[in-house]
Amino acid sequence: MTELRSEPLSVDEIRAAAADPAAGAVVVFVGAVRDHDHGQGVTGLSYSAHPSAVAELQRVAEKIAASHSIVSLAVAHRTGDLQIGELAVVAAVGAPHRDTAFAACEALIDDLKATVPIWKHQSFADGTSEWVAGA
Repeated sequence: MTELRSEPLSVDEIRAAAADPAAGAVVVFVGAVRDHDHGQGVTGLSYSAHPSAVAELQRVAEKIAASHSIVSLAVAHRTGDLQIGELAVVAAVGAPHRDTAFAACEALIDDLKATVPIWKHQSFADGTSEWVAGA
């Protein structure tokens, strides 16, 4: 499962999508909108994605699956306006053992942030804002 969506994300949904009888470990990563960045108060943000983002996210998932001994993977990223505390990304990776699941989940999030064309526009408490690549 690889998705971009404007609706709120569900940790339970993503974890269930990664459930597999062969997975002795399922590692879940939850990225939430925090109230600060680089010493400034954040009041909210908006995620935008290039039309190729879903295909690129699928490519990243396939790369992680091919390079790690995992049995399942699910990831969803939000688009649109998000408030403090809302979930921006949820990923789950199932593997026979925890070390593999942790490594694959970390690689998935790192690769997603580095290559999937999703950008965030942060709004700060002082009224300024900025665009950030590699959400």
